[in-house]
Amino acid sequence: MRKIRLFIDQLFLLTLCSSPALWKLTKFSSGIKIAAIVLLSLFYVVYLISAGGRQDKNSKLNRIAKGTFLIDGAVFSLFAHTVIVILLIIFSGLNGWRQVANALTGYALIASAAFAGMIRLVVSSRQVKLVKYIALLFTWYIPIVNMIVLRSISHSAKKEFYFEQAKQELDDMRKESEVCKTKYPILMVHGIFFRDWQMFNYWGRIPKELVRNGAEVYYGKQQSANLISTSASELRDRIEEVIRETGAPKLNIIAHSKGGLDSRYAISKLGMDKYVASLVTINTPHYGCNFVDDILSKVSDGLLQFVANRYDKLFTVLGDTAPNFELGIRELTHSNCAKLDTELPDKEGIYYLSVMSVMKNMFSAGFPLNLGYFLNRKDGTGNDGLVVRESALRGENTLMIEHKGRRGLSHGDMIDLFRENIDGFDVREFYVGIVKDLKERGL
Repeated sequence: MRKIRLFIDQLFLLTLCSSPALWKLTKFSSGIKIAAIVLLSLFYVVYLISAGGRQDKNSKLNRIAKGTFLIDGAVFSLFAHTVIVILLIIFSGLNGWRQVANALTGYALIASAAFAGMIRLVVSSRQVKLVKYIALLFTWYIPIVNMIVLRSISHSAKKEFYFEQAKQELDDMRKESEVCKTKYPILMVHGIFFRDWQMFNYWGRIPKELVRNGAEVYYGKQQSANLISTSASELRDRIEEVIRETGAPKLNIIAHSKGGLDSRYAISKLGMDKYVASLVTINTPHYGCNFVDDILSKVSDGLLQFVANRYDKLFTVLGDTAPNFELGIRELTHSNCAKLDTELPDKEGIYYLSVMSVMKNMFSAGFPLNLGYFLNRKDGTGNDGLVVRESALRGENTLMIEHKGRRGLSHGDMIDLFRENIDGFDVREFYVGIVKDLKERGL
């Protein structure tokens, strides 16, 4: 139905695009021609606004659908109008200025429609890469190339539309089941160099998906960088705060990266085992990061202090009370974490699960994870750009994510850092599965 509507709309649009030539070539009276142009112009305005009609109840998805409709129409019309212009030049006998007016009128109308579609995607789509918009900016005037770029943008946006629509339908279907409504609330604990900003959630789209399916979600709120013991103390205070606020006897912790070490310290050394029902660690360097050892061995103390000072000043402005970049990163060395592991035994009565993913090549992620992947290759049997497999998989219960795609899954992918729909791995659904399992375990 969409293709039929698209084809019919483009016939009307192409008629308007060729109005300068049709004025001369048709035998109708001037009044009829003017009326036809006015009606076609009104159609064009409605076309830009409605763009194929409402296609989804979700406003964001509806904008994406309308944006791709306009862009697909622009590609079709751009090709068809170019053919029409060439045929008119060869066979019509129209004078030069009318030929130019006819060509420019069409290209202006088509470009405006494409621009209207692009605006909808820019404000609504998260899956169209910035590089594609930049490519269009530099190639919009190059025949054929501009159509290829437009098609690529539309293809990415349509993939997002169908993916998100399917997820929306899945959530609607299982809404009453509340598959993530666990016995105890969920505490999500961030890793190093980030904070729990709600304007740019560390966990991407994951918390909303969990809440949508019944979960009660809270955040660790520890500072972005500091000693594990210091972060664990802040986490202890936060756990006690959530317990008081909810009235729940315990909570479940899902922790990423260094957050897993902070959580283990709070549980094993600060008495939080009485309040914790489970700990799921995601890509946590339980035995340290050889990557950090390599950096510290190559970077001078002066340069490290320079970076640390600027980091600490920046994150003080961003909300930390006393960040310490240098101490935070030095604690992640292999030797320190291996020693610390012996001091943080698992506590009886708590369900532990360690999860890990790996990248498959340097192009699986951008800087600095691609550099980390390269430096970590000599250690272990795979890494996520920061942590090697052997460091993250700890304890009796482990989960190694075997991604079948060519890129693999990076340290950032596991927290939906870039809000990217990755072929072969739905990160939001992965966390739904984790929490669903906790619910089934009575936690």
